[in-house]
Amino acid sequence: MRASEATNIYFQRAADRLQMSEWMRKILVTPKREVTVQVAFERDNGEIETVLGYRVQHDNARGPMKGGLRYHPAVDLDEVRSLASLMTWKTAVVDLPYGGAKGGIAIDPKTLSRKEKERLTRVFVDEIHDIVGPDTDIPAPDMGTNRS
Repeated sequence: MRASEATNIYFQRAADRLQMSEWMRKILVTPKREVTVQVAFERDNGEIETVLGYRVQHDNARGPMKGGLRYHPAVDLDEVRSLASLMTWKTAVVDLPYGGAKGGIAIDPKTLSRKEKERLTRVFVDEIHDIVGPDTDIPAPDMGTNRS
């Protein structure tokens, strides 16, 4: 079962208990925006590596979206979609004035030096800079982004 399918099963159970309308369920399950970008960055040896990066902006009804950026070899759009929706629910449950988003890059962070992580992050942010910012979407560090 894909991550987003599992997330949606639990969402539908909660929506049933809340007797949520079908139109509201559809709004709350469907992400506002999904972006896939090609991220080409320079390795320490001078070679250029290309990986895929994702940013899913799930919902901004409660305020600017927020969510981390993770580096992991198994990251894919479905996982990021699931985590973005979970971020929406987490901020709502604790009554924070934020919506949910999440980002990810499909790469093994253990293979990256500190400088390579920095270059990778800068290129990724440059690719998505038009859709992030303090009033729209606030990215943050997440799994695999710490220093080696």
